Amino acid sequence: MLSKELEETLNEAFRGAKVKRHEFMTVEHLLLALLDNNDAVRVLKSCGADIGGLRADLIEFIDSTTPLLSGDDNTETQPTLGFQRVLQRAVFHVQSSGKHEVTGANLIVAIFSEQESQA
Repeated sequence: MLSKELEETLNEAFRGAKVKRHEFMTVEHLLLALLDNNDAVRVLKSCGADIGGLRADLIEFIDSTTPLLSGDDNTETQPTLGFQRVLQRAVFHVQSSGKHEVTGANLIVAIFSEQESQA
């Protein structure tokens, strides 16, 4: 269902959040990871996005707003409801269009429907 590249993108997003000891994996984490996904970057560039500027803004926002896990806390980083909704929306859209694979481009489209997100 998910393209191989998208699976790698999602794994990298989780790894990045875990390394920084972020309590939550947010839509902003997802968008940041998608900046290294070829399908997503192609869509963003076609819309005139400044990838470098977007990356810098997302890193600053994530680092300044995401709660951190304490050093002795063994809790895993958890995806937010918004993160889960974006993934579900992309999967539903792909299924309803008769396609069989979700790509980074599908997630970019799904992010636009997320109302309460800085992304």
